[in-house]
Parts: sequence; structure tokens; C-alpha cells
Amino acid sequence: MTKIDTEMEARAEIERMKILFWVENIIDCRDINHTLNKESLGLEDGVAMSNFLKYTYEGFTYKLYVPSGYKAGSNVPLLVMLHGCKQDPDDFAAGTRMNDLAERENLIVLYPAMSHLFNPFDPAKSNPQGCWNWFLDYNQHRREGHPKVIKGMVDDVKCNYSIDSNKVYAAGLSAGAAMASILGVTYPDVFSGIGICSGLAYDAVDVFIPADPTAQTAKYVMIQGTRDPYDCGNKAFFEMGKFKKKMPVIVFHGICDTTVHPINGQQVIIQWAQTNFLVEGGRGKAEVTPALVKADIVNGRSYSQHVYNDKHGAPLMELWMIDRMGHAWSGGSSSGSYTDPLGPDTTAILWRFFARYH
Repeated sequence: MTKIDTEMEARAEIERMKILFWVENIIDCRDINHTLNKESLGLEDGVAMSNFLKYTYEGFTYKLYVPSGYKAGSNVPLLVMLHGCKQDPDDFAAGTRMNDLAERENLIVLYPAMSHLFNPFDPAKSNPQGCWNWFLDYNQHRREGHPKVIKGMVDDVKCNYSIDSNKVYAAGLSAGAAMASILGVTYPDVFSGIGICSGLAYDAVDVFIPADPTAQTAKYVMIQGTRDPYDCGNKAFFEMGKFKKKMPVIVFHGICDTTVHPINGQQVIIQWAQTNFLVEGGRGKAEVTPALVKADIVNGRSYSQHVYNDKHGAPLMELWMIDRMGHAWSGGSSSGSYTDPLGPDTTAILWRFFARYH
């Protein structure tokens, strides 16, 4: 090899490193194709890297974590993670450490971001606190509002990455948890499991903004619970329509939660028990009795785990009630907001639950 050849090879390697730095740190993903892999970047086989990049969709933004083990053409699961109020995808990812789990388990994580910019002509699409507007009827139906947008983001990811359509799940915290539950109702044909941390039942309240511009009705339900969770379950069943199916659901709630009272966690289970009961052909009201109750202490927090079976005796839903925990993601990292480093590891438990259903 001549000196000129060596210099040319060195320059080529420098250029490849520049591209890699550009992708990781500078690029505005709105201006490029979403599919970024080692082949398109000219990287050699065996050089793996993860990325956490920002995209735009229909006036909203989302971040996407792609693990280093991802290979185009080999289908992987997709998990939608919906942040709570006063959070964003970066904060939520840091607090839940979901990207660390995604790296270990080789799944892609989609973090939709709620818009903070108020639009007086379409108030249902934004929230000054960054809360998903779960309490508006517009955002509780298929092909409307936030469900439509988030489902579109899922489709966007599927167009650019190899996703196993039978392994798409959604989870969230607080307002994001309520929205995750809505996704399970409005798109049961898309999602194979739902995780709800400090959330509320589907259609727990319908706020009429002109009469209640500060959504005080929603705040009341957050503290007192909804009037009839069985009715919420009936509404969820009818909303599913021809796409109805049994939905695996796991719920986490702090017993000392003063933002979303723990009665809401219990009502989420009642709502989904009723919905699944009707999907199975039941009539009247479902009997909501756990098949198994386990109590233990993990990492300084006592908890109870309630397991609910379907009509065939197979586990379908779980309720985890964590003692001395407030409005937080149990077992999370203090590097993010609304987390409690003590207690059961919600992130790990959530994924173990989802991995059973597809």
C-alpha cells in the first residue's frame, strides 16, 4: 500500500467518524429519511450503535430509542411510552430507565411528546402543562385527537423500522397512563398490552371546555374517582367495536398518591375487567376478584400484587399497590421527575408482563 493510499484511507475513516458524530449530536431528523442504519452510514459490519433521536409528525414531536442490537429485517417489539404532566420524553426516559431495558431486551421505544403551545382554535391538541388531554371526549375515540396522532406515530415507526406488529405495547404515567388506557380501547387491533402507572379509567370524565376551561371536573375525578367504573367498562367495550379483543393490563399505583387518588387504580382494574368480561361474551357486571394476591417488601417498600384471570383461568390483569409511595414511577431513577427509587422496579415488571402477551 502506498503512502497516498494510506492517507486516503485515513481521510475516509475520519469522514465516517464525522458522519457518526453528526447523526448522534447535531442532525435535525425532520430533514432526513427516518431510516438510519449502519449500511446507509457506511459503517462496517460489527459496529453497532444505539440512537435516541427526535422526529416530527402532524405538528407533534416524538423521540425514538433504537437499541444497538437492532438489525433491519429482523422484527423487534415496539413500546410506546407516554409521559405525564410537566414531563417530556427525555425526562421520562431518564426517570424510567426504559432505554436501558430496551438496550438489554432489544426493543424500540417510542416517546410521543405532548405540545405545550396553546392553540385557541384547537385547545384539545395542546396543554400548557404538557398533559395529555385524556379528559376531553375528542381524545377518547378512534381516528380522532391524540389516539389518532399516536397511532400515526406508530405507523411512522413501522414504515422505517422492522417491527413485530404482534408485540406493540403502550404504557404511561399519570395523564400519559390515562392516554395509554385510551389507546388500548381505541386501537385494540394495534396494541397487545397496556401499562398504567397512576392513571385513570377510560372515559372517567368528559370535560366541556367552554363551561369548565380549567378542567376542574377532571381534577375532581382524579381525587374522588369516577362515578361508575363499570359504566366506563361498558363504554370501552362499545368503543372497541369490531376490533374488540381481550386486553392484558397491568396497573401500578402508590397508596399515598395525592395527585391521582389510589381509588383510580382500583377503578382502572374494574373498568378493564368489565370490558374484557364483555369481550368474552359476558352479560351484566363482571366479578372483579383476584385469583392471586401476593404481598412482599422490595427495596424498602411493601407492596401487594393482585392477579386477575380471564374466564379460562389464565392471568390477564395485574394490580400493584405500593405502600408509602406517592405520585411516582416505582423503582425509577432520581435523574428523572416523578420517580421513587424505592419499591418494585416498574420498568422491569412492566416488560416481563408484556413479554407474555402477543
